[in-house]
Amino acid sequence: MEIVHEQKDLERYMREAVKVSNDSPVLLDRFLNDATEVDVDALCDGQQVIIGGIMEHIEQAGVHSGDSAHTLSREIQDEMRRQTAMMAKGLNVIGLMNVQFAIQRTAEGEVVYVLEVNPRASRTVPFVSKATGRALAKIAARCMAGRSLADQGIAGEVIPPYYSVKEAVFPFVKFPGVDTILGPEMKSTGEVMGVGRSFAEAFVKSQLAAGTRLPVSGKAFISVKPADKLKAVEVARELAEIGFTLVATRGTAAAIAAAGIAVAVVNKVTEGRPHVVDMIKNGEISFIVNTVEEKRSAIVDSRSIRTSALTARVTLYTTVEGARAACAGMRHLADLETYALQTLHAELI
Repeated sequence: MEIVHEQKDLERYMREAVKVSNDSPVLLDRFLNDATEVDVDALCDGQQVIIGGIMEHIEQAGVHSGDSAHTLSREIQDEMRRQTAMMAKGLNVIGLMNVQFAIQRTAEGEVVYVLEVNPRASRTVPFVSKATGRALAKIAARCMAGRSLADQGIAGEVIPPYYSVKEAVFPFVKFPGVDTILGPEMKSTGEVMGVGRSFAEAFVKSQLAAGTRLPVSGKAFISVKPADKLKAVEVARELAEIGFTLVATRGTAAAIAAAGIAVAVVNKVTEGRPHVVDMIKNGEISFIVNTVEEKRSAIVDSRSIRTSALTARVTLYTTVEGARAACAGMRHLADLETYALQTLHAELI
């Protein structure tokens, strides 16, 4: 799978796809810009539909759901519940069903798109079961064996009073030189879960569990694609408030400086030395936010930043959404608590 933006990239992809798939069809989808992806797991016994969980992706649509670390309005959540129930009954689902939605924000409001519907269990079922204390797979198996949800005492959706965040675990550290940028193809090899009374607490726990070290000071390097510059300014402001010194490439630095935030300019690799990769290798950078346009040339040009960060074990986020969540998490590093999962589940009863 690949996201293409230009005619020449489409032509190249089609040539490569034909070589690989021979006479098999090539599927073309229209990409949704500035959309939030959401997973919904549901149970159905043929008559009643129960929502297992609604999971909002932190990464934007276009990043594989398996690679996404998992705030939607009440109205949008209810609309997804309604659509999920209608599809479950319309498809005569008995057992588990997973729906992937995309919420696109437009001038007229929020539009709900259905990306795909799977009448089966998804990889999110263990996460939802752990978060809610409800064994979805066991309940679904009983439904498939003929027992109704009502007969099993399953009356309604469980909405926990705490936050649960799923984070993907990547094998990048075992493969030096690999590009860490995320896209439509799944790269993760596992996942972990963080639980907290606030989103920030749950998120930072998920990062620690995934092996991501969140610093609280040092130099933060920011280089983002044009579409992300306004959002990057907010990330820069939060990093500065936490205590980081900021450096950025010229275009990103100009946007940050225009907002009244102190930032130093550093060269791209193509602009000559000293450049940002030199700073990473010298141990001068402790946090990186690097987003690129999904164009082959842009990805190639910035690849050395990401590979150098991986080699030097520098914390790196390749989406602005992930970086913003990390900023929220870094503010709560000193306030983490541990909870017994059994105690949390008892609060749901």
